[in-house]
Amino acid sequence: MLKRAASLATTMVMLAAVSLSLVSCAAYSSTGSAAKETGRTVLTVMAPLHFPNTPDAGVIDKLEELTGTRLSIEWVRDEIYTDKMNTALTTNSLKKATFAKYTDYILMKNSIRSGAFWEIGPYLDEYPNLRRLDPDILKQTAVDGEIYGLYTERPSSRQGIILREDWLENLGLEIPKTIDELYEVMRQFTYGDPDRNGKDDTIGLTDRDDLVFGAFKTLSSYFGAPNDWAVEGRSFVPEFETKPYMDTMNFMKKLYDEKIVNPDFAITSKDVQRNLLIRGKAGVYIGSMSDAQRLSSEAKRVDPDARFTLANRIEGPDGYKVWSIPNFNGLYLFSKTAIRTEEELREVLRFFDRTMDPDVATLMRYGIEGRHYELEGEQIYLPEESSQLRVDEVASLYTLMIADLSNPNVKKVVSQEELSELADRLIEDNEKFIVRSPSVGLESPYYDQYGAELYKIVTDATYNYILGGLDEEGFRKEIAKWRANGGDRIISEYEQAYFR
Repeated sequence: MLKRAASLATTMVMLAAVSLSLVSCAAYSSTGSAAKETGRTVLTVMAPLHFPNTPDAGVIDKLEELTGTRLSIEWVRDEIYTDKMNTALTTNSLKKATFAKYTDYILMKNSIRSGAFWEIGPYLDEYPNLRRLDPDILKQTAVDGEIYGLYTERPSSRQGIILREDWLENLGLEIPKTIDELYEVMRQFTYGDPDRNGKDDTIGLTDRDDLVFGAFKTLSSYFGAPNDWAVEGRSFVPEFETKPYMDTMNFMKKLYDEKIVNPDFAITSKDVQRNLLIRGKAGVYIGSMSDAQRLSSEAKRVDPDARFTLANRIEGPDGYKVWSIPNFNGLYLFSKTAIRTEEELREVLRFFDRTMDPDVATLMRYGIEGRHYELEGEQIYLPEESSQLRVDEVASLYTLMIADLSNPNVKKVVSQEELSELADRLIEDNEKFIVRSPSVGLESPYYDQYGAELYKIVTDATYNYILGGLDEEGFRKEIAKWRANGGDRIISEYEQAYFR
């Protein structure tokens, strides 16, 4: 059985490598026509691309004009971003400003400690907007008490369920409120001919090769799993040693065995996952509810009658629960190789400070007045008819916005698309039952150095269990391997930091 598991894991890795090589050319560089001008600060940036398109050249031109910069932005598709960033780090070819996802940042601390990035804490008070950054969030991002990054702010949890509302109506189903009801919806979306075309050509759930931001971690929180760690007495217990984690694996295994989820989900990219929903091949997407309006707009291009709705309260054994991130989902770090002097660093920080002013923040968030939005007094009106235009031309710029949720200069929306309004309301509702990770802000030097390598044991074991390559005993043996190879040391260091 273990040989089969090893073979399956090897096959998955090889397929993922092939997939990565095929899409690795999907990095984009964008500069506006203003880049041809002289006398402006040149800012190179590396950022993830979460949308099909990079920002419109006209919007970039306007951003350069307002901030007095020449921008050279390397947009890298989100699914390959971590690998691309790590390559830039190891080859010493980082941009002046490089985005680090939260899940990557916690594993980059050794590079930070080795002097690869500027410490920016002492400079923040020089800027009218940066000096107002939230001290609590800055503390969460700190490494050994020092500040290295400008954080991108996000709600505690945007996780929920996006469903085909028209399919629910075709089958006489209600929006699910429990795990059992969610399973039944996905089962009938697979076998009940929800699109009424007389063909067996749909599945319930579309998922991807990501145990965190795919379906798995959200489902595990519904089952009552802790967020990363459970604190029991004076002990840290990893989430993958808890019963709810095993319950989630069994649930996913059931979906896989019954062909309710795409069978290649363990090697499926985010783009392919999205496209299954957009093309009407799947009816449930578990992830960020903020994606609902964009997914709906793209689905209507394929089927004008496609309609979506959202659910965030799925009751499990312990009531309502949903995992949360810290209040930042990533940071911009500033390379000492790319930025040679303090004055150059100050110029880069000046750009980010300027992006928090009302005119630039409005441009980056909503686009150009009259084309992407309308202004009603001091409030923003987002017409339904320009929804796709904002996705195509503006939405990617959101990744460049720092601390936008608490920035008083970001204008409020008075009216927007129905799904966006629903998503915002449910994301706010999530705050009532979020599950925080007890390890946020704690230091484990061994985790910083070896955590990613060790976690691969867990991810491989989880996928192999779901796909049938491991039984429960085999899974627990893999977790014992994780402990023996350094997991126990990580646990000990977190316990010392938490209980001291």
